[in-house]
Amino acid sequence: MDFVSGLPLSLRKKDAIWVIVDRLTKSAHFVLMRTDYSLDRLAELYIAEIVRLHGVPLSIVSDRDPRFTLWLWKKLQKALGTKLHFSTTFHPQTDGQSE
Repeated sequence: MDFVSGLPLSLRKKDAIWVIVDRLTKSAHFVLMRTDYSLDRLAELYIAEIVRLHGVPLSIVSDRDPRFTLWLWKKLQKALGTKLHFSTTFHPQTDGQSE
C-alpha cells in the first residue's frame, strides 16, 4: 500500500490516489481519495474497495506512511482478523514489491 498525493483536484474533488497491490495476483487497485480523509474514512474505503473484492487479507505490508498510524492498523487487524507486518523505508525488500 502506498499513496500518491499532491495531485491537482479532479472534477470530483479528489487529490490523491491510494495504491493497493495484491501480492498473489500482482493486481493493483487505485482508489481515488482526498488527503484530508479521516482514518475512519480510509478504513471504510479499504473494506468497501478491497475486502469486497478479495475478502479478508491474511497479512498486510505497509511502509508506515504517516496516514496509517498504529491505532488504525490495530483497529483493522482486530476488525478483519489479519496479521500486521510493517516494512521499513530503508528495507523495501521485506516483501519485494512495495516500492
